[in-house]
Amino acid sequence: MTAPGSTVVEQDAADRLILDEALTAVSGARVLVIGSLPLAEGARLAGATEVRVWLDSAADVADAAALGFEASASAAGFDVVLLRLPKSLRALDSIARTVAATSAAGVRVFAGGRLKYMTPRMNEVLLASFERLDVSLARQKSRVLIASVPRSVTLPEPALTRIDELDLVVGSVGGVFAGGDLDLGTRALLEAFDQLPEYQRAIDLGCGTGILAALVKRRRPDATVIASDVSADAVSAARATMLANGLDVDVVQEPALGGQPDSSADLVVLNPPFHDGGRISTDLAGPLFEAAARVLRPGGELWTVFNSSLGYRVELGRIVGDTNQVARTSKFTVTRSVRRS
Repeated sequence: MTAPGSTVVEQDAADRLILDEALTAVSGARVLVIGSLPLAEGARLAGATEVRVWLDSAADVADAAALGFEASASAAGFDVVLLRLPKSLRALDSIARTVAATSAAGVRVFAGGRLKYMTPRMNEVLLASFERLDVSLARQKSRVLIASVPRSVTLPEPALTRIDELDLVVGSVGGVFAGGDLDLGTRALLEAFDQLPEYQRAIDLGCGTGILAALVKRRRPDATVIASDVSADAVSAARATMLANGLDVDVVQEPALGGQPDSSADLVVLNPPFHDGGRISTDLAGPLFEAAARVLRPGGELWTVFNSSLGYRVELGRIVGDTNQVARTSKFTVTRSVRRS
């Protein structure tokens, strides 16, 4: 790990443009950086009097602490906000509304990204929360949107959407995967739920909006069910889902089941992520398989759904135990892995 005060690697062209555009504003200012350690390090080197980070992932918060950055759960009191533009307009709206509603009148927001991911709708979203929007010149296929003069807006709240086929109200926040919709992978896993084993303690690993956890709880109301995710937005969404449906599910934010005891669960259900930014990656699932193997009791079961092209079955067998295909659709495979002794 890089020592505090040294440079975080891999600033890209968009990071450098954001920092160049914000250089004068950052010097001598209190700066909040949302979702980017490279920007945080750049702000520190540019002479900010204080730099705090607002990160969705608990793992990223731990990395930030190791680099000497304090986390903040509020945008209040900062002069400058730096961020990479999220692809989700809803996530951008949530950020913009939070900053506009809680920051000082003079706050300036520098939000940048790669041109191929930017759309005119991003300008509209920012202008809904700020009266002024300036746009930088493009450089190295990147651009920065600079928002200032906050409007009077309300803080964002989880949106609630009813999925009639599940008889379930689903909460969604910011850029949580699938929002209030039922994604195809989750649907494939749910269609195999009639084959689940008996369980007294079950975990939805990487719970997202909490759909799987909610249906696991409904299937066995007397069971202890935990919905776990590394993302603060996912945890907020899942809690809204449980509240809206009157379900007693423990929703926790933790990296890779870090707060769960070894050999403590009868069942883990998992729809692992396979996108890292804009690319498909198989690197994200392995640590989740290892976490599930650790918390499952011997003979406990991990039920996983994944894009069939990723071929996780061999890896699941190696990490967890005997793995068999339970169901398969045109795109997705559902597997059952039994934790070896």
